[in-house]
Amino acid sequence: MSSGTPLGATKTLALSAALTATLATALATTGSGPASAAPAFPRPDHVVVVVMENHAFKQIIDSSSAPYINSLAKGGAVLKASYGITHPSQPNYFALFSGGTQGITGDGCYSVGSMSAANLGSELIAAGRTWGSYNESLPSEGSTTCKSGKYAQKHNPWFAFKNVPAKSGHTFAQFPTDFTALPTVSFVVPNLCNDMHDCSVGTGDGWIKNNLAAYADWARTHNSLLVVTYDEDDRNSGNQIPTVLYGQPVKAGSAPTTKYNHYHLLRTLEDLAGLTAHAGKAAEVGDITGIWN
Repeated sequence: MSSGTPLGATKTLALSAALTATLATALATTGSGPASAAPAFPRPDHVVVVVMENHAFKQIIDSSSAPYINSLAKGGAVLKASYGITHPSQPNYFALFSGGTQGITGDGCYSVGSMSAANLGSELIAAGRTWGSYNESLPSEGSTTCKSGKYAQKHNPWFAFKNVPAKSGHTFAQFPTDFTALPTVSFVVPNLCNDMHDCSVGTGDGWIKNNLAAYADWARTHNSLLVVTYDEDDRNSGNQIPTVLYGQPVKAGSAPTTKYNHYHLLRTLEDLAGLTAHAGKAAEVGDITGIWN
C-alpha cells in the first residue's frame, strides 16, 4: 500500500461528503435550510386602512398640498404603480373589501345584508381575529342609513354583507385613543368633505394628520401599520392612485414600481393578518412585496 491517506479513512471521507451533499439537496428541496429560505411576511398587531377619494397619484404624491401624506410616504413606502379597479367609486370599495365588485356598477344605495360572499371582515371573524370600521358622520354605530349629511353609504360596503355584523360599523368618534384596543384590521372612512371628495386635498391631508398622526407615530414602535389609499383617480390618469404604507414593519423610503391594484392590497391585508382564506380575486394575485423590513 502506498503512503498517504489510509483506505479506511478515504472511505470515511467519501461517505461523509456523500451524506453532506444529500443533506444539502434535501434542505434545498424541502425549504428547511438557507438555500430556499424566504423572508418572513410580517404579522402586525394592528392594521388601519384609510380610504380617500377620487385623486390621481400625481395629484397627491410630491404635492405641496398634501404635506402629511408625503411625510408618511418618505418615512414608509409609496407604491409607484397602484391602481383602482374601475369607475365610479362604489365598486372599488367592494373590490377592496371582498375581492370583487359584487355586481355593483354605480353609486346608488345597495340592499343592506343582501350579500353573502366572503370578505375581509367575515374572514377575520371566522379566523378568530377582529374587524371593525370607523365611519365619519355615520349617525350611530351599526346604522344602515343610505345618506346622512356628509355621510354616504356608498363608501361603506360592509353593511351589504350578512356575514359581517352591522355593529362592527362604528362611528369615527369611537376610534379608540388606546390603540391596543383596535381590531386586528380596521378601515377608516372620512366623510364626503374630509375624504377629498367634496373638499380640497389640503382639507383631507389635514384631517389625516389631525386624526391619525398619533396612531401613525405609535405604529412605528408598536408593530402596527397605517395604509392610506384611494378608491379611484380623477378619471384622467388611467386610474393610477396614491397608496402609502407606514409603520414598524415597513422599510422607510421604499417605492416599488410593480403594478398593484385593490385585489393585491386585499390579499396583503389578509396575509398580514395570517389568514389562509382569500376573498374573490385576491386569491388570484400575490402580495405587495419589496417594502417590508
